[in-house]
Amino acid sequence: MKAVVKWLDHMTFVGESGSGHAVVMDGPPESGGRNLGIRPMEMLLLGAGGCTSFDVIGILKKSRQAVTGCEAQITAERADADPKVFTRIHIHFVVRGKDLSSKHVERAIGLSAEKYCSASIMLGKTAEVTHDFEIVEE
Repeated sequence: MKAVVKWLDHMTFVGESGSGHAVVMDGPPESGGRNLGIRPMEMLLLGAGGCTSFDVIGILKKSRQAVTGCEAQITAERADADPKVFTRIHIHFVVRGKDLSSKHVERAIGLSAEKYCSASIMLGKTAEVTHDFEIVEE
């Protein structure tokens, strides 16, 4: 896997993934940025959320659950001093579907958290990562 991050100006950067996608990253004005893009630490949270959601949906589909939606709502806390690593991350899943089994949803989230989601498992080396969920019947 490869990626390139190029400085544009001020504190604005464009990241290009090996798969050919790009994203703009920027900092707040107080750090010299112009607030034109997502913050790099926000990208880490989005990556973890995307990774675990990918797992949860895949596991639920393999379990023949009639899942129609999944939203990972992520909150995080960071250390006060540099390096300001994440110290706590909580992922609240809102899973939508028809007649979803609470047992299957809990199992899917657990498997992602403990075995499959490289991003959240890696972040778990510095942060306490917790999960919970709710099921919305559709």
